[in-house]
Amino acid sequence: MKELSLNILDIAMNSVKAGADTIKIILTETGDIFKMSVEDNGCGMKEDFLKTVTDPFSTTRTTRKVGMGIPLLKLAAEQTGGSLSIKSRHESEYPENHGTVTEAVFNKNTVDFTPLGDVISTVVTLIQGSPGIRWIFSHKTPKGEVSLDTDELKAILGDVPLNNPEVLTWIGDYLKEAYEEIK
Repeated sequence: MKELSLNILDIAMNSVKAGADTIKIILTETGDIFKMSVEDNGCGMKEDFLKTVTDPFSTTRTTRKVGMGIPLLKLAAEQTGGSLSIKSRHESEYPENHGTVTEAVFNKNTVDFTPLGDVISTVVTLIQGSPGIRWIFSHKTPKGEVSLDTDELKAILGDVPLNNPEVLTWIGDYLKEAYEEIK
């Protein structure tokens, strides 16, 4: 993928399909390292599928037999000297504490580092498409942090849905302003 925000979108949509009601997107930059993590409380993956999830011919899709999102993310991380890890607990074995954590680590100072891209549009798109999910977004940099928790917005908005166009515009503007403050 041309930018990491598209990988985030892909992984988060997998979390939605897994039935998660809370999805955390955590981005952390320290020195030369960029770490992205997507954590959910969806149904999780069984151990046998988890072992093959980085194989492009391992997919849960029924429309095609190839899934390239995770394998391409793994390749992108490894090309920078980084890594990809996926931990998952399936609901059949862990009925009270299940879900998946996907974490990719990148070395930012290589020519192979994929840019983050338009993460604001990614977050807004995810909220628009799944307003009932609790989205927790955090991007920590050496200059500050940008964060958003949709539960806080819901408490303020009451009955106004998060996918209301005016609310989505406000969310986008809020994130843009927050990023301007930490430039």
